Amino acid sequence: MILSLAEILIALPEIFLLCATCLILLCDVYFSKKHHLITYCLVQFTLVITFFLVFLQFKEYSDPIITFSGNYIFDRLAAIAKLFIYLFSFFAFIYAREYIQSRKIASSEYYLLSLLAVLGMSIMASAYSFLTIYLGLELLSLALYTIIAMHKESYIAIEAAMKYFILGGLASGMLLYGISLLYGVTGGIRMDVLALALNQQNVVAIAALIFVLGGLIFKFGAVPFHMWVPDVYQGAPTSVTLFIASAPKIAAFVITIRILVQAMPSLHLNWEHILIVISILSMCFGNVLAIAQSNLKRMLAYSSIAHIGYTLLGILVGPIASQGYSAALFYIATYVLVAAGAFAIIAIMSKDGIELDQLSDYRGLNARNPWLAFMMLLIMFSMAGVPPTVGFFAKLGLLEALVQADMVWLAVLALIFALIGVYYYLRVVMLMYFEEPTEESDAPIVVSSDALVAISVNGTAALFLGLFPSFFIDLCRVTVG
Repeated sequence: MILSLAEILIALPEIFLLCATCLILLCDVYFSKKHHLITYCLVQFTLVITFFLVFLQFKEYSDPIITFSGNYIFDRLAAIAKLFIYLFSFFAFIYAREYIQSRKIASSEYYLLSLLAVLGMSIMASAYSFLTIYLGLELLSLALYTIIAMHKESYIAIEAAMKYFILGGLASGMLLYGISLLYGVTGGIRMDVLALALNQQNVVAIAALIFVLGGLIFKFGAVPFHMWVPDVYQGAPTSVTLFIASAPKIAAFVITIRILVQAMPSLHLNWEHILIVISILSMCFGNVLAIAQSNLKRMLAYSSIAHIGYTLLGILVGPIASQGYSAALFYIATYVLVAAGAFAIIAIMSKDGIELDQLSDYRGLNARNPWLAFMMLLIMFSMAGVPPTVGFFAKLGLLEALVQADMVWLAVLALIFALIGVYYYLRVVMLMYFEEPTEESDAPIVVSSDALVAISVNGTAALFLGLFPSFFIDLCRVTVG
Protein backbone atom coordinates (compact mmCIF):
# COMPACT_ATOMS: atom_id res chain seq x y z
CA MET A 1 0.00 0.00 0.00
CA ILE A 2 1.40 3.39 -1.01
CA LEU A 3 0.74 6.08 1.56
CA SER A 4 -0.41 9.48 0.41
CA LEU A 5 1.16 12.68 1.71
CA ALA A 6 -2.07 13.51 3.57
CA GLU A 7 -1.96 10.19 5.47
CA ILE A 8 1.68 10.74 6.38
CA LEU A 9 0.92 14.23 7.68
CA ILE A 10 -1.98 13.00 9.81
CA ALA A 11 0.20 10.29 11.41
CA LEU A 12 3.32 12.49 11.51
CA PRO A 13 3.56 12.56 15.36
CA GLU A 14 3.68 8.76 15.57
CA ILE A 15 6.06 8.50 12.60
CA PHE A 16 8.39 11.08 14.11
CA LEU A 17 8.21 9.42 17.54
CA LEU A 18 9.12 6.01 16.10
CA CYS A 19 11.97 7.39 13.94
CA ALA A 20 13.35 9.43 16.83
CA THR A 21 13.25 6.41 19.14
CA CYS A 22 15.18 4.31 16.62
CA LEU A 23 17.68 7.12 16.07
CA ILE A 24 18.24 7.60 19.82
CA LEU A 25 18.72 3.84 20.15
CA LEU A 26 21.44 3.91 17.47
CA CYS A 27 23.12 6.96 18.97
CA ASP A 28 23.03 5.40 22.43
CA VAL A 29 25.26 2.57 21.19
CA TYR A 30 28.09 5.06 20.79
CA PHE A 31 27.49 6.89 24.06
CA SER A 32 29.47 5.98 27.14
CA LYS A 33 27.44 4.86 30.12
CA LYS A 34 28.58 8.06 31.81
CA HIS A 35 26.72 10.07 29.18
CA HIS A 36 23.23 8.84 30.08
CA LEU A 37 22.21 12.49 30.40
CA ILE A 38 22.48 12.86 26.61
CA THR A 39 19.93 10.09 26.06
CA TYR A 40 17.65 11.67 28.66
CA CYS A 41 17.82 15.07 26.92
CA LEU A 42 17.17 13.53 23.49
CA VAL A 43 14.15 11.64 24.82
CA GLN A 44 12.70 14.78 26.40
CA PHE A 45 13.40 16.76 23.23
CA THR A 46 11.54 14.10 21.24
CA LEU A 47 8.50 14.42 23.50
CA VAL A 48 8.53 18.21 23.17
CA ILE A 49 8.67 18.08 19.36
CA THR A 50 5.93 15.43 19.22
CA PHE A 51 3.77 17.52 21.55
CA PHE A 52 4.27 20.52 19.28
CA LEU A 53 3.32 18.50 16.17
CA VAL A 54 0.05 17.31 17.74
CA PHE A 55 -0.71 20.82 18.95
CA LEU A 56 -0.36 22.13 15.40
CA GLN A 57 -2.70 19.38 14.16
CA PHE A 58 -5.19 20.28 16.90
CA LYS A 59 -5.20 23.88 15.70
CA GLU A 60 -5.35 22.92 12.02
CA TYR A 61 -7.98 20.15 11.89
CA SER A 62 -11.35 20.65 13.55
CA ASP A 63 -13.28 17.79 11.90
CA PRO A 64 -12.49 14.08 12.44
CA ILE A 65 -10.22 12.53 9.80
CA ILE A 66 -10.29 8.75 9.25
CA THR A 67 -7.43 7.33 7.21
CA PHE A 68 -5.19 4.26 6.74
CA SER A 69 -8.12 2.21 5.40
CA GLY A 70 -10.27 3.23 8.34
CA ASN A 71 -7.83 2.03 11.00
CA TYR A 72 -6.63 5.45 12.15
CA ILE A 73 -8.59 8.50 13.26
CA PHE A 74 -7.55 11.99 14.18
CA ASP A 75 -10.15 13.98 16.09
CA ARG A 76 -10.21 16.26 19.11
CA LEU A 77 -10.33 13.33 21.54
CA ALA A 78 -7.21 11.79 19.99
CA ALA A 79 -5.40 15.15 19.96
CA ILE A 80 -6.17 16.05 23.57
CA ALA A 81 -5.33 12.53 24.75
CA LYS A 82 -1.96 12.63 22.98
CA LEU A 83 -1.15 16.05 24.44
CA PHE A 84 -1.91 14.71 27.92
CA ILE A 85 0.13 11.56 27.29
CA TYR A 86 3.22 13.46 26.11
CA LEU A 87 2.94 16.04 28.90
CA PHE A 88 2.60 13.51 31.72
CA SER A 89 5.35 11.32 30.23
CA PHE A 90 7.65 14.37 30.09
CA PHE A 91 7.14 14.97 33.81
CA ALA A 92 7.48 11.26 34.59
CA PHE A 93 10.94 11.21 32.97
CA ILE A 94 12.00 14.27 34.98
CA TYR A 95 11.09 12.53 38.23
CA ALA A 96 12.71 9.27 37.12
CA ARG A 97 16.14 10.68 36.24
CA GLU A 98 17.73 10.78 39.70
CA TYR A 99 15.74 7.82 40.98
CA ILE A 100 16.96 5.32 38.38
CA GLN A 101 20.48 6.72 38.53
CA SER A 102 20.72 6.14 42.30
CA ARG A 103 19.53 2.53 41.88
CA LYS A 104 21.86 1.82 38.96
CA ILE A 105 18.96 0.95 36.67
CA ALA A 106 20.00 0.98 33.00
CA SER A 107 18.86 4.50 32.20
CA SER A 108 19.11 4.37 28.40
CA GLU A 109 17.06 1.18 28.19
CA TYR A 110 14.54 2.64 30.64
CA TYR A 111 13.99 5.82 28.63
CA LEU A 112 13.84 4.06 25.26
CA LEU A 113 11.40 1.40 26.45
CA SER A 114 9.28 4.11 28.05
CA LEU A 115 9.34 6.02 24.76
CA LEU A 116 8.07 2.90 22.98
CA ALA A 117 5.31 2.72 25.60
CA VAL A 118 4.44 6.34 24.78
CA LEU A 119 4.28 5.37 21.09
CA GLY A 120 1.88 2.55 21.98
CA MET A 121 -0.34 4.96 23.90
CA SER A 122 -0.27 7.42 21.01
CA ILE A 123 -1.40 4.67 18.62
CA MET A 124 -4.19 3.72 21.04
CA ALA A 125 -5.40 7.33 21.13
CA SER A 126 -5.90 7.36 17.34
CA ALA A 127 -6.97 3.74 16.90
CA TYR A 128 -10.23 3.32 14.98
CA SER A 129 -10.21 -0.44 14.61
CA PHE A 130 -9.50 -3.34 16.93
CA LEU A 131 -6.34 -4.08 14.95
CA THR A 132 -4.69 -0.75 15.80
CA ILE A 133 -6.08 -0.85 19.33
CA TYR A 134 -4.48 -4.23 19.93
CA LEU A 135 -1.16 -3.26 18.35
CA GLY A 136 -0.92 -0.12 20.46
CA LEU A 137 -2.02 -1.95 23.59
CA GLU A 138 0.55 -4.70 23.22
CA LEU A 139 3.35 -2.25 22.43
CA LEU A 140 2.49 -0.42 25.65
CA SER A 141 2.10 -3.57 27.72
CA LEU A 142 5.32 -5.29 26.61
CA ALA A 143 7.33 -2.15 27.36
CA LEU A 144 5.75 -1.87 30.81
CA TYR A 145 6.44 -5.53 31.65
CA THR A 146 10.10 -4.93 30.91
CA ILE A 147 10.68 -1.66 32.76
CA ILE A 148 8.98 -3.01 35.88
CA ALA A 149 11.60 -5.78 36.08
CA MET A 150 14.59 -3.56 35.25
CA HIS A 151 15.59 -3.18 38.90
CA LYS A 152 17.28 -6.58 38.92
CA GLU A 153 18.43 -6.32 42.54
CA SER A 154 14.84 -6.08 43.76
CA TYR A 155 13.07 -9.43 44.03
CA ILE A 156 9.77 -7.66 44.71
CA ALA A 157 10.09 -5.78 41.39
CA ILE A 158 10.71 -9.01 39.47
CA GLU A 159 7.74 -10.62 41.21
CA ALA A 160 5.55 -7.62 40.32
CA ALA A 161 6.65 -7.86 36.67
CA MET A 162 5.79 -11.57 36.54
CA LYS A 163 2.35 -11.00 38.07
CA TYR A 164 1.64 -8.18 35.66
CA PHE A 165 2.88 -10.22 32.69
CA ILE A 166 0.80 -13.31 33.50
CA LEU A 167 -2.39 -11.40 34.30
CA GLY A 168 -1.81 -9.07 31.36
CA GLY A 169 -1.55 -12.06 29.04
CA LEU A 170 -4.85 -13.35 30.41
CA ALA A 171 -6.51 -9.97 29.82
CA SER A 172 -5.12 -9.80 26.28
CA GLY A 173 -6.52 -13.24 25.60
CA MET A 174 -9.96 -12.16 26.81
CA LEU A 175 -9.82 -9.06 24.63
CA LEU A 176 -8.76 -11.06 21.57
CA TYR A 177 -11.53 -13.61 22.12
CA GLY A 178 -14.08 -10.80 22.34
CA ILE A 179 -12.69 -9.26 19.14
CA SER A 180 -12.92 -12.61 17.33
CA LEU A 181 -16.57 -12.96 18.38
CA LEU A 182 -17.33 -9.45 17.14
CA TYR A 183 -15.62 -10.19 13.83
CA GLY A 184 -17.63 -13.39 13.49
CA VAL A 185 -20.90 -11.52 14.07
CA THR A 186 -20.24 -8.39 12.01
CA GLY A 187 -17.46 -9.30 9.56
CA GLY A 188 -15.51 -6.16 10.51
CA ILE A 189 -13.28 -4.73 13.22
CA ARG A 190 -13.63 -1.00 12.49
CA MET A 191 -15.61 1.13 14.92
CA ASP A 192 -18.05 2.47 12.29
CA VAL A 193 -18.66 -1.00 10.80
CA LEU A 194 -19.38 -2.46 14.24
CA ALA A 195 -21.72 0.41 15.13
CA LEU A 196 -23.87 -0.31 12.05
CA ALA A 197 -23.84 -4.11 12.36
CA LEU A 198 -24.37 -4.72 16.08
CA ASN A 199 -27.80 -5.00 17.67
CA GLN A 200 -28.99 -5.55 21.21
CA GLN A 201 -30.75 -8.84 20.48
CA ASN A 202 -27.58 -10.66 19.38
CA VAL A 203 -26.46 -12.99 22.19
CA VAL A 204 -23.00 -13.51 20.68
CA ALA A 205 -22.46 -9.73 20.55
CA ILE A 206 -23.33 -9.45 24.24
CA ALA A 207 -20.88 -12.25 25.05
CA ALA A 208 -18.23 -10.44 23.00
CA LEU A 209 -18.99 -7.24 24.93
CA ILE A 210 -18.32 -9.03 28.22
CA PHE A 211 -14.94 -10.36 27.06
CA VAL A 212 -13.89 -7.02 25.58
CA LEU A 213 -14.93 -5.22 28.74
CA GLY A 214 -12.86 -7.69 30.75
CA GLY A 215 -9.74 -6.70 28.81
CA LEU A 216 -10.51 -2.99 29.14
CA ILE A 217 -11.24 -3.16 32.85
CA PHE A 218 -7.93 -4.93 33.44
CA LYS A 219 -6.03 -2.09 31.78
CA PHE A 220 -7.95 0.38 33.91
CA GLY A 221 -7.31 -1.65 37.06
CA ALA A 222 -10.93 -1.76 38.20
CA VAL A 223 -12.75 -4.49 40.17
CA PRO A 224 -12.87 -7.45 39.53
CA PHE A 225 -9.62 -7.31 37.51
CA HIS A 226 -7.78 -5.20 40.07
CA MET A 227 -5.59 -7.88 41.67
CA TRP A 228 -2.41 -6.71 39.95
CA VAL A 229 -2.70 -3.03 40.91
CA PRO A 230 -1.54 -2.99 44.57
CA ASP A 231 1.20 -5.60 44.01
CA VAL A 232 2.59 -3.91 40.89
CA TYR A 233 2.35 -0.39 42.31
CA GLN A 234 4.20 -1.45 45.46
CA GLY A 235 6.72 -3.78 43.85
CA ALA A 236 7.73 -1.73 40.82
CA PRO A 237 10.39 0.98 41.16
CA THR A 238 8.62 4.20 42.11
CA SER A 239 9.60 5.85 38.83
CA VAL A 240 7.84 3.05 36.96
CA THR A 241 4.82 3.15 39.28
CA LEU A 242 4.55 6.87 38.54
CA PHE A 243 4.59 6.17 34.80
CA ILE A 244 2.00 3.36 35.02
CA ALA A 245 -0.32 5.48 37.17
CA SER A 246 -0.34 8.44 34.79
CA ALA A 247 -0.34 8.41 30.97
CA PRO A 248 -1.64 4.82 30.40
CA LYS A 249 -4.87 5.75 32.20
CA ILE A 250 -5.55 8.39 29.53
CA ALA A 251 -4.95 5.87 26.72
CA ALA A 252 -7.23 3.32 28.42
CA PHE A 253 -9.96 5.96 28.72
CA VAL A 254 -9.77 6.77 25.00
CA ILE A 255 -10.04 3.17 23.78
CA THR A 256 -12.93 2.61 26.20
CA ILE A 257 -14.78 5.55 24.62
CA ARG A 258 -13.95 4.28 21.14
CA ILE A 259 -15.18 0.74 21.82
CA LEU A 260 -18.23 1.33 24.01
CA VAL A 261 -19.51 4.65 22.71
CA GLN A 262 -18.46 4.69 19.06
CA ALA A 263 -18.54 0.96 18.24
CA MET A 264 -21.28 -0.37 20.53
CA PRO A 265 -23.91 2.35 21.00
CA SER A 266 -26.68 -0.19 20.34
CA LEU A 267 -25.47 -2.25 23.33
CA HIS A 268 -25.63 0.77 25.61
CA LEU A 269 -28.12 -0.73 28.06
CA ASN A 270 -25.97 -3.83 28.44
CA TRP A 271 -22.65 -2.12 29.09
CA GLU A 272 -24.32 0.52 31.24
CA HIS A 273 -25.53 -2.13 33.70
CA ILE A 274 -22.14 -3.84 33.73
CA LEU A 275 -20.33 -0.55 34.36
CA ILE A 276 -22.69 0.32 37.23
CA VAL A 277 -21.67 -2.88 39.05
CA ILE A 278 -17.97 -2.37 38.27
CA SER A 279 -18.08 1.27 39.41
CA ILE A 280 -19.78 0.51 42.71
CA LEU A 281 -17.44 -2.39 43.50
CA SER A 282 -14.35 -0.35 42.53
CA MET A 283 -15.37 2.62 44.69
CA CYS A 284 -16.24 0.33 47.60
CA PHE A 285 -13.21 -1.99 47.58
CA GLY A 286 -10.76 0.75 46.61
CA ASN A 287 -11.71 3.17 49.37
CA VAL A 288 -12.30 0.61 52.12
CA LEU A 289 -9.12 -1.41 51.53
CA ALA A 290 -7.00 1.75 51.23
CA ILE A 291 -7.78 2.55 54.87
CA ALA A 292 -5.99 -0.58 56.07
CA GLN A 293 -2.72 0.11 54.23
CA SER A 294 0.48 1.22 55.95
CA ASN A 295 2.43 1.45 52.68
CA LEU A 296 1.78 4.72 50.83
CA LYS A 297 2.26 3.24 47.35
CA ARG A 298 -0.17 0.45 48.17
CA MET A 299 -2.64 2.95 49.60
CA LEU A 300 -2.45 5.03 46.42
CA ALA A 301 -2.92 1.83 44.39
CA TYR A 302 -6.21 1.05 46.10
CA SER A 303 -7.20 4.69 45.79
CA SER A 304 -6.56 4.50 42.03
CA ILE A 305 -9.04 1.61 41.84
CA ALA A 306 -11.64 3.87 43.49
CA HIS A 307 -10.85 6.77 41.14
CA ILE A 308 -11.31 4.53 38.10
CA GLY A 309 -14.73 3.65 39.54
CA TYR A 310 -15.61 7.36 39.59
CA THR A 311 -14.38 7.77 36.01
CA LEU A 312 -16.57 4.91 34.80
CA LEU A 313 -19.59 6.71 36.27
CA GLY A 314 -19.13 9.46 33.72
CA ILE A 315 -18.84 6.98 30.86
CA LEU A 316 -21.95 5.01 31.81
CA VAL A 317 -24.16 8.12 32.04
CA GLY A 318 -22.67 9.68 28.89
CA PRO A 319 -25.50 8.59 26.54
CA ILE A 320 -28.07 10.06 28.94
CA ALA A 321 -26.37 13.13 30.48
CA SER A 322 -24.95 15.78 28.16
CA GLN A 323 -21.85 16.31 30.30
CA GLY A 324 -21.13 12.67 31.19
CA TYR A 325 -18.21 12.01 28.83
CA SER A 326 -16.65 15.44 29.40
CA ALA A 327 -16.93 14.98 33.17
CA ALA A 328 -15.20 11.59 32.87
CA LEU A 329 -12.38 13.04 30.76
CA PHE A 330 -11.97 15.95 33.17
CA TYR A 331 -11.88 13.55 36.10
CA ILE A 332 -9.31 11.12 34.66
CA ALA A 333 -7.05 13.97 33.48
CA THR A 334 -7.06 15.69 36.87
CA TYR A 335 -6.58 12.39 38.70
CA VAL A 336 -3.55 11.53 36.57
CA LEU A 337 -2.13 14.99 37.30
CA VAL A 338 -2.25 14.56 41.06
CA ALA A 339 -1.38 10.84 41.05
CA ALA A 340 1.83 11.64 39.18
CA GLY A 341 2.62 14.26 41.81
CA ALA A 342 2.01 11.88 44.71
CA PHE A 343 4.30 9.17 43.34
CA ALA A 344 6.83 11.85 42.36
CA ILE A 345 7.14 12.92 45.99
CA ILE A 346 7.75 9.29 46.99
CA ALA A 347 10.48 9.09 44.34
CA ILE A 348 12.02 12.37 45.53
CA MET A 349 11.96 11.20 49.15
CA SER A 350 13.54 7.83 48.35
CA LYS A 351 17.26 8.64 48.46
CA ASP A 352 20.37 6.45 48.50
CA GLY A 353 18.52 3.39 47.24
CA ILE A 354 16.13 3.33 50.22
CA GLU A 355 12.41 3.33 49.47
CA LEU A 356 10.58 5.74 51.77
CA ASP A 357 7.12 4.50 50.93
CA GLN A 358 5.75 3.74 54.40
CA LEU A 359 3.25 6.16 55.89
CA SER A 360 5.49 6.47 58.96
CA ASP A 361 8.27 7.86 56.75
CA TYR A 362 6.18 11.00 56.23
CA ARG A 363 5.93 11.94 59.88
CA GLY A 364 6.95 15.54 60.34
CA LEU A 365 7.65 16.12 56.65
CA ASN A 366 6.71 19.78 57.13
CA ALA A 367 9.67 20.21 59.48
CA ARG A 368 12.08 18.60 57.01
CA ASN A 369 10.89 20.26 53.79
CA PRO A 370 7.88 22.63 54.13
CA TRP A 371 7.44 23.15 50.37
CA LEU A 372 7.38 19.42 49.63
CA ALA A 373 4.85 18.91 52.42
CA PHE A 374 2.69 21.71 51.02
CA MET A 375 2.73 20.13 47.55
CA MET A 376 1.71 16.79 49.07
CA LEU A 377 -1.08 18.55 50.98
CA LEU A 378 -2.49 20.04 47.76
CA ILE A 379 -2.28 16.66 46.04
CA MET A 380 -3.99 14.82 48.90
CA PHE A 381 -6.71 17.49 49.09
CA SER A 382 -7.32 17.17 45.35
CA MET A 383 -7.57 13.37 45.54
CA ALA A 384 -10.00 13.71 48.44
CA GLY A 385 -12.07 16.31 46.58
CA VAL A 386 -11.52 19.11 49.08
CA PRO A 387 -12.18 22.62 47.69
CA PRO A 388 -10.66 24.73 46.25
CA THR A 389 -8.50 22.06 44.59
CA VAL A 390 -9.37 20.69 41.16
CA GLY A 391 -10.44 17.32 42.57
CA PHE A 392 -13.52 18.98 44.09
CA PHE A 393 -14.77 20.17 40.70
CA ALA A 394 -13.93 16.81 39.12
CA LYS A 395 -16.15 14.96 41.60
CA LEU A 396 -18.81 17.68 41.42
CA GLY A 397 -19.03 17.33 37.63
CA LEU A 398 -19.57 13.58 37.90
CA LEU A 399 -22.25 13.99 40.57
CA GLU A 400 -24.06 16.59 38.43
CA ALA A 401 -23.97 14.21 35.46
CA LEU A 402 -25.45 11.39 37.59
CA VAL A 403 -28.24 13.65 38.86
CA GLN A 404 -28.92 14.85 35.30
CA ALA A 405 -29.26 11.19 34.25
CA ASP A 406 -31.76 10.56 37.10
CA MET A 407 -29.31 8.27 38.90
CA VAL A 408 -29.48 10.08 42.22
CA TRP A 409 -29.01 6.86 44.17
CA LEU A 410 -25.71 6.27 42.39
CA ALA A 411 -24.63 9.86 43.10
CA VAL A 412 -25.38 9.34 46.80
CA LEU A 413 -23.33 6.13 46.83
CA ALA A 414 -20.43 7.89 45.11
CA LEU A 415 -20.59 10.70 47.66
CA ILE A 416 -20.55 8.25 50.58
CA PHE A 417 -17.51 6.44 49.19
CA ALA A 418 -15.81 9.79 48.57
CA LEU A 419 -16.30 10.69 52.23
CA ILE A 420 -14.70 7.38 53.22
CA GLY A 421 -11.74 8.25 51.01
CA VAL A 422 -11.24 11.59 52.74
CA TYR A 423 -10.10 9.74 55.87
CA TYR A 424 -6.99 8.08 54.50
CA TYR A 425 -5.96 11.13 52.47
CA LEU A 426 -6.19 13.41 55.48
CA ARG A 427 -4.25 10.84 57.49
CA VAL A 428 -1.22 11.60 55.31
CA VAL A 429 -1.69 15.34 55.93
CA MET A 430 -1.97 14.71 59.66
CA LEU A 431 1.28 12.76 59.70
CA MET A 432 3.12 15.49 57.79
CA TYR A 433 1.93 18.43 59.88
CA PHE A 434 0.96 17.11 63.31
CA GLU A 435 3.54 14.39 63.99
CA GLU A 436 7.20 14.72 64.87
CA PRO A 437 9.79 13.19 62.52
CA THR A 438 11.31 9.91 63.62
CA GLU A 439 14.97 9.83 64.63
CA GLU A 440 15.84 7.73 61.60
CA SER A 441 14.33 10.21 59.14
CA ASP A 442 14.76 13.70 60.57
CA ALA A 443 17.39 14.96 58.13
CA PRO A 444 16.44 17.77 55.71
CA ILE A 445 15.40 16.66 52.22
CA VAL A 446 17.43 17.97 49.30
CA VAL A 447 15.56 18.15 45.98
CA SER A 448 17.21 18.67 42.58
CA SER A 449 16.23 21.84 40.72
CA ASP A 450 14.40 20.12 37.84
CA ALA A 451 12.43 17.84 40.16
CA LEU A 452 11.60 20.82 42.40
CA VAL A 453 10.23 22.79 39.44
CA ALA A 454 8.26 19.78 38.18
CA ILE A 455 6.65 18.96 41.53
CA SER A 456 5.87 22.63 42.06
CA VAL A 457 4.03 22.69 38.73
CA ASN A 458 2.21 19.46 39.67
CA GLY A 459 1.06 20.71 43.04
CA THR A 460 0.19 24.28 42.11
CA ALA A 461 -1.69 23.06 39.01
CA ALA A 462 -4.03 21.14 41.33
CA LEU A 463 -4.77 24.43 43.11
CA PHE A 464 -4.77 26.69 40.04
CA LEU A 465 -7.13 24.45 38.05
CA GLY A 466 -9.39 24.36 41.10
CA LEU A 467 -9.50 28.16 41.33
CA PHE A 468 -9.93 28.60 37.56
CA PRO A 469 -11.48 25.36 36.25
CA SER A 470 -13.68 26.79 33.49
CA PHE A 471 -11.09 26.65 30.68
CA PHE A 472 -10.20 23.02 31.38
CA ILE A 473 -13.85 22.01 31.74
CA ASP A 474 -14.76 23.74 28.46
CA LEU A 475 -11.83 22.02 26.72
CA CYS A 476 -13.07 18.60 27.87
CA ARG A 477 -16.63 19.47 26.82
CA VAL A 478 -15.51 20.49 23.33
CA THR A 479 -13.36 17.35 23.06
CA VAL A 480 -15.97 14.69 23.82
CA GLY A 481 -19.23 16.65 23.92
